[in-house]
Amino acid sequence: MTDKFDKVPGGTSAAAPVSKATSVAPETIRAVPVRHYGRWISGVVVLALLAGLAYAFSQGDIQWQAVRDKLFDDTVLAGAGRTLMISVLAMVLGVALGVVLAVMRLSRNPVTSWVAWLYIWFFRGTPVYVQLLLWFNLALIFPVLNIPFIYKDEMTDVMTPFMCALLGLALNEAAYMAEIVRAGIQSVDEGQTEASHALGMTQAKTMRRVVLPQALRVIIPPTGNEFINMLKTSSLVYAVTYNELLRSTSQIGSTSYAVMEMLFVASIWYIVMTSVFSVGQYYLERRYARGSLRSLPLTPFQRARLALTSFSNRPSGGVSA
Repeated sequence: MTDKFDKVPGGTSAAAPVSKATSVAPETIRAVPVRHYGRWISGVVVLALLAGLAYAFSQGDIQWQAVRDKLFDDTVLAGAGRTLMISVLAMVLGVALGVVLAVMRLSRNPVTSWVAWLYIWFFRGTPVYVQLLLWFNLALIFPVLNIPFIYKDEMTDVMTPFMCALLGLALNEAAYMAEIVRAGIQSVDEGQTEASHALGMTQAKTMRRVVLPQALRVIIPPTGNEFINMLKTSSLVYAVTYNELLRSTSQIGSTSYAVMEMLFVASIWYIVMTSVFSVGQYYLERRYARGSLRSLPLTPFQRARLALTSFSNRPSGGVSA
């Protein structure tokens, strides 16, 4: 004879005891941050060194009033404008010639590939300062520039300070841009080229319509960095008597005996120009990163706003579990 049990849905016996224990809320967890004494010590040391450096400059024989007075001088502003102009023109020519050299370097024609490699080897192997002096003294080798039936003139009239500066900076930049563009072209998958050829596109059209647009994601970031570097490298054209920012400030310093003060003025303007274009470079890189990153990095303004929001919303107590 079997015992009878009352069953409830779910297979639980009616006779089973029911636990009547009350649920107790967990205690609040208080997060205690780890103290990093080394960070505080290193921070204090760095601030002390910066304060000592600032104090040393404040006690030096520097006429800070002259720096403020000459910062927006007409001669200084004109020199800064010429620095910006020569940098932009040299960069445009350097990029255009760099693209041509990169395509030549990747060509299956051994002559064009070898010529491009030789160009890059020479201009990357010699300093910009030496190249500027070579252009400036070109009349010692070719007194007259003679292109039959087209042009003939004295080399000293052709190689003006502006022309020497433009050729020296642009041709040197082209060698570096050629390597940047070549790396960008090689980063595009070969299947893209094969698919374009299968559709009947020529080699030139494939390069122009398929490869180069995709390679821009790799080419743009270092190109922006090269332009910022060009702004500072343009100070070397002082050697060919081109009246850019450094030469303009040096001329004022030599006549007013405020040499160091005018060097500070030139440094401030170089920092301003590079800072402005650095911001532009950041947003340009961020735009071209949209195709490779799932989530774009936060901009400085977004990071600052997030930090302020998280600080204002931080609870006063501990962290609840």
